[in-house]
Amino acid sequence: METRDKLAAALVLPGQARVLRAFGGEIHFHLTGKETGGRQTLWTEITPPGGGPPPHYHANEDETFFVVEGRVSFYKDGKWQEVGPGTAAFLPKGVVHTFKNVGTTPSRMLVSTSPSGFETFFARCSEEFLRPGGPNMERIVAISAEHGIHFVE
Repeated sequence: METRDKLAAALVLPGQARVLRAFGGEIHFHLTGKETGGRQTLWTEITPPGGGPPPHYHANEDETFFVVEGRVSFYKDGKWQEVGPGTAAFLPKGVVHTFKNVGTTPSRMLVSTSPSGFETFFARCSEEFLRPGGPNMERIVAISAEHGIHFVE
């Protein structure tokens, strides 16, 4: 029998998620690398109407989305596709992608990245967005690149 690293089981109860805000959205981190031994990060992404990140790709993480509420349009393979609740999307590292809330109410998605690390990236960006006068976008781009997240035109 193959031996594996022993991890403690983790439960994060309602109200215990770490909440961060940046890029106009709100993220509730349910599981991070701390709880998963660096294997994955799991969060709820709440995005206002019209919100979403610029097109980008991840050098390190695969990303999985599950739409819980709202209308979201995903960009992948050079095309946009509008979807609703119950839709799942898998975007492996290296694939240029983005999403946009195309509805009239906030969208809510369950998102996972593997391996973990997105929580560190987002915490650093959140600090930048809290600066008086707003974020220095050159700094956001630099932080993103340090975490293997690259924006494309």
